[in-house]
Amino acid sequence: MRTKTKALAATAAALVLAGGAATVSVATSSDDRPLEGSDLDRATAAALQHTGGGTVVDSEVGDGGAVYEVEVELDDGTVVEVQLDGDFKVSGSNVDDDGRENGSGDESGRDD
Repeated sequence: MRTKTKALAATAAALVLAGGAATVSVATSSDDRPLEGSDLDRATAAALQHTGGGTVVDSEVGDGGAVYEVEVELDDGTVVEVQLDGDFKVSGSNVDDDGRENGSGDESGRDD
């Protein structure tokens, strides 16, 4: 009887661990889907207000831990990634690794 109980307990523990790993995998995966419709309009407005202008060159749902991400190219060629929460409020931003440095300091990637 003890062997059967131990086997059931081990099986249950394995299922809980596997389920937890699957949950983490789903929660951290990126959809990499472009925004569309009113979501795109709202995300574009929020991102452009944050950057002070520019041109939206890309958008994604669920990228990098943000609900939405919008990439804005500024007039000087710098590309800024703007992360938005579910209410289209800015939760963060950074200069895209592929973009040029904008010389503004904090997020330009320079070692000052």
